[in-house]
Amino acid sequence: MVQAGAGTPSRRTMTRRPRRPVSRTMPTVATAAVIAGALLPLTATTGTADAATLAKADDGASIAAYKWLNKTKTAFDITVESPALGAQRKVRVLLPKGYRFSSPKAWPVVYAYHGGNDSYVSWTRSSDIQSVASKWGVMVVMPEGANGSYTNWFNYGKGGTPRWEDFHMKEVRQLVERNYHAGASRAVMGISSGAEGACTYAGRYPGEFRFAACFSGVLSMSLPGIPALLMYTNTKPGVDPNAIWGIPRVDQANWDAHDPVKLLSKVRGTRFYVSAGNGTPGPFDKPGTAPWDIGYLSEKAVNPTVQDFAKRARQLHIPITAHMYGPGRHSWPYWKREMHTAWPQIMKAIGAKPVR
Repeated sequence: MVQAGAGTPSRRTMTRRPRRPVSRTMPTVATAAVIAGALLPLTATTGTADAATLAKADDGASIAAYKWLNKTKTAFDITVESPALGAQRKVRVLLPKGYRFSSPKAWPVVYAYHGGNDSYVSWTRSSDIQSVASKWGVMVVMPEGANGSYTNWFNYGKGGTPRWEDFHMKEVRQLVERNYHAGASRAVMGISSGAEGACTYAGRYPGEFRFAACFSGVLSMSLPGIPALLMYTNTKPGVDPNAIWGIPRVDQANWDAHDPVKLLSKVRGTRFYVSAGNGTPGPFDKPGTAPWDIGYLSEKAVNPTVQDFAKRARQLHIPITAHMYGPGRHSWPYWKREMHTAWPQIMKAIGAKPVR
């Protein structure tokens, strides 16, 4: 979906290899540390990780660079060399209070996905997730999703890049678990197309997530008008929308294989929180906003898909909270509120504890 109020994805910047270590920062793994299972720190605020020092993903994806974002060293960006995408892409990571690279402790983790026309910086730029997460013993991982629709592109049955699902569910997950102590107690959260991705992954990877929070996503892809809407919103310069899931009806099996509502029967051990407005003026909207505003139209379109998803989940006796909050458009003020509402449920599901 087109996300109202989305920022422009930041340009990828090059980072230089530090000349000589001088202070404690990110982890490297020396030969002895590999044997001992410990992580030792790299030492520059911004640097390039030697491929031999950090564990790789199964497909060879590696951490090519990192950058601290604050003096307290609780937030950093990593650059992933991704075979699944055939390019480098970034991931933002928030660390909990008391985190130690040298400690083997595994932390509960929330994977947070952004919406269309945005980037991995979306959550920290447009919400207070950093402040909220800092009060809990939890990691937050926010990977780049671009306009990839959170799927391995069909490409007319030929497959190949981009494989966004593999990037998120294999490369990123394995890299943060193997190098930064992200644990197996996982939750996933998303807004707009990221919400669709969160609910899709929960169905395609049974048992991987204990909780999925999905705000204003298309959660039922075959409702009348929805395939055409998805094709329209994915039509961008240089992008063939038929390459994503295939041609509607012609490649229906692939559409069905990525439809959140049709994947509910495969869900195992995941609780859901889903929400949407109805696309009419709400408390966070500017007075006088035209009724044909893209934020109103988008929310009006996703609303019935969220209701259909919730109905099917209840039929299958899957634990779900559905907050259909009435007036509101497809925009961050509502998603920020929904994050605050869902957050205690997420923390309880993954066993994260408050910190002082």
